[in-house]
Amino acid sequence: MHNFSTASVLSLFILTIFLAVQACSATEPIISPDSERENFHLPERPLPYPIDIPVDYLYAIQEGSRSMDGAPGDYYWQNEASYDLKAELLPEENRVNGHVRIQYQNNSPDQLRQLLLELAQNLHKAGTMKKDNTEITGGVDLRSVKVRGRELNEFDPEIRGYGGDPGYLVDATRLLIILDETMNPGDSIDLEIEWSFIVPQEGAGGRMGRSRDNLFFIAYWYPHMAVYDDVIGWFTDPFLGNAEFYHGFADYTLEITAPDNWLVMATGDFLNPADVLADHVYDRYIEAGQTDEIIHIVTEADLGAATRQNENGTLTWKFSAGQVRDVAFSATRESVWDGSRASVGDLTGDGNTDYTRIHSFYRNTAPLWQEQAEYSQHSITFLSEYLDHPYPWPHMTSVEGADIIGGGMEYPMITVMGSYNNLGAQRLYGVTAHEFAHMWIPMIVSTNERRYTWMDEGFTTFNTHQANADRYPGEFDNFDIFHSYLNIAGTDMEGPMMRWSDYHYPGPAYGVASYPKPASVLTALQGMLGEDLFREAYLTFIDEWAYKHPYPWDFFHTIERVADTDLSWFWRSWYYETWVLDHAIGEVEDNGDSVTIQILDLGDVPMPVKLLIVLEDGTQINEEIDVSYWLEGRRSVRANFDTGLPVERIEIDPHMLFPDADRSNNTWEK
Repeated sequence: MHNFSTASVLSLFILTIFLAVQACSATEPIISPDSERENFHLPERPLPYPIDIPVDYLYAIQEGSRSMDGAPGDYYWQNEASYDLKAELLPEENRVNGHVRIQYQNNSPDQLRQLLLELAQNLHKAGTMKKDNTEITGGVDLRSVKVRGRELNEFDPEIRGYGGDPGYLVDATRLLIILDETMNPGDSIDLEIEWSFIVPQEGAGGRMGRSRDNLFFIAYWYPHMAVYDDVIGWFTDPFLGNAEFYHGFADYTLEITAPDNWLVMATGDFLNPADVLADHVYDRYIEAGQTDEIIHIVTEADLGAATRQNENGTLTWKFSAGQVRDVAFSATRESVWDGSRASVGDLTGDGNTDYTRIHSFYRNTAPLWQEQAEYSQHSITFLSEYLDHPYPWPHMTSVEGADIIGGGMEYPMITVMGSYNNLGAQRLYGVTAHEFAHMWIPMIVSTNERRYTWMDEGFTTFNTHQANADRYPGEFDNFDIFHSYLNIAGTDMEGPMMRWSDYHYPGPAYGVASYPKPASVLTALQGMLGEDLFREAYLTFIDEWAYKHPYPWDFFHTIERVADTDLSWFWRSWYYETWVLDHAIGEVEDNGDSVTIQILDLGDVPMPVKLLIVLEDGTQINEEIDVSYWLEGRRSVRANFDTGLPVERIEIDPHMLFPDADRSNNTWEK
């Protein structure tokens, strides 16, 4: 639902009249940039009107948890949780048994009468809503739900109203708990849940699962507290298998029990490597954390003898993590393990370089992965420097998971990716950099991917491009970002970026609005503001919203504050509409010592025009036509420049800063 102001509706009405008049006009007005403005001028184009800001967001500003300049407000708050998780992996049954104790802290100013958790594996339960065909495994088998030590009963979903009695209700991927006593601000509560589920092969939309009886990647797997935030309260959107997650920060302890000879790695500090790794493997593990060289911690010769043996045939692997959004783990039986370290910059502020461990698990059917640990080193080091925020966690792990996923999927400190056998080494580097870039957004800057995927995937696609360009100098330019978006730009297949993620039209609309278009728009914003100012604004947003939950308007307002300019026309044109940018060169009058250039704006996105004029002797003149002319409603301007010599060539946007939909009309040559 959109909240249109009276002014916005009036603007739309006036705009409709203007467009009707323009459609009947026989000629287009030609206005020189330096001419006096007429007393009355009919717009020849759609004019960006103010962006829609939801009432709930404005209420958060009123309450002081957010601010109009984009920074977190003085009274910003988040609820907190801590999880004590225990998992038992039963490979012969493809089953995970789980037990969790959760302590949940109400830091909000609100009284909570109920709690909401997510049971993502219920995507695989018959009858739940889904975006795509999904393997049916039965979903989550809830064996026990306790609150404050009291066993709760499940409500009959056919009964309306629960008479105030405590209990729980499962609705698709949501678990609603009705409390016996209201949680007041400052209160905490203890929950205890036991559950079990069958691991699908390509679970949660290909984001977790199992492969070839020798690999499990377990994610979207435990009852997870839904976010209760200062804008919308409880986040109730179900998981449909498409748009990903919106999670709060929490502390975790995690114990994973698996059969001997299965190597386990998970989110968090690895607490007991000496207890579970064979002596020679443990020695290599220690060595790998102290060198930039790639150490083969487990080789094919070690398979079957890489772990300790226990009398009962199982080992328990222990991990802990603080202030993370999620935990995931892998268990592999026939994967080799490469390890090393990567520099992250000065994480602790003591003036010394800090490091994180690099882990790479892969099978012999994925030969390109022999270089993956080196790709990991470069990605983590580059992104720590580029984003001016050192990678903060003890390790970054990559797991080759062909048959589960073709691309990649990220979780704090761990990612699963395909073999990339058919796509090549450069693409494997690219997916590594992409999944690692997610460690900053959304794992540190915690965006709501289920509604605004463009904030997560778009920013990450932009950051990935920077890493690609650094790893392969001269082989990447902005067209690598633009081309997928431009393939459908301005067609009926495109949808606006601000449409909630699961509500895009079938086809390429969701993917383009989530990945290449927002990355293209960030690139255009950088080109318009200049690299230094853009970087200052971009990093300010990341710094201020680290370990918090920003909404789109926080990003918009932060950029405007740092750039000290109103960009509402930019947000409206790019984020709320499916307009395109198409600048063109019209008539050119070369007078020998001056030139008059007609600039046409054939698209509906108003942007400044970056103009290159090349003279007869090779001299280059760079000029800019301000965006204000298009915002006045013009489609054409004439600009006269003193050159002193005849002109050989004119080009709009020679450095490809903007995603222009038709570059064939951007160049004039004598």
